[in-house]
Amino acid sequence: MSRQIVTEPISANAFAPFGDLIEVSGAPDKIINQGQCGRYHDRARMSFAEGRAGINLFDANPRSLPYRLDMVERHPEGSQAFIPMTENPFLVIVALDEQGIPGQPRAFLTKSGQAVNYHRGVWHGVLTPLHSPGLFAVVDRIGEGANLEEYWFDTPYQVVAEPNEAAG
Repeated sequence: MSRQIVTEPISANAFAPFGDLIEVSGAPDKIINQGQCGRYHDRARMSFAEGRAGINLFDANPRSLPYRLDMVERHPEGSQAFIPMTENPFLVIVALDEQGIPGQPRAFLTKSGQAVNYHRGVWHGVLTPLHSPGLFAVVDRIGEGANLEEYWFDTPYQVVAEPNEAAG
């Protein structure tokens, strides 16, 4: 038996309890490069305990919907930003912490040009591209000590597309 989660489109407001939606929106904060580039400044709140920020490249196998969610993880020592290196959307699964364990998960679908930054300690699903290649730049903490906690659900969830997404 599994429980069902219906995806929803990601928005900055809906994602705010979990992290930052990184995207170009509104007017640029500054025009640079002799007027040829709009700078959208400081779009993610990166936070690290001891250690430093590092950029890693991930090449993840694509998944599909419906998707079986049986585990989430979190990183207590640092935030983690996932920046796709393709135009393809990806699945973002998050849950609020409820006394040390994840609460009810939520599933979001990104659009082309969107990235996410999970705040420190936020429960989230593994990197879940929906198309190949699943190439991402990931900014996260580089340092000593454990920075990974996993939680395995006794009963998995099934993540399904919202009806509008399935028809589109």
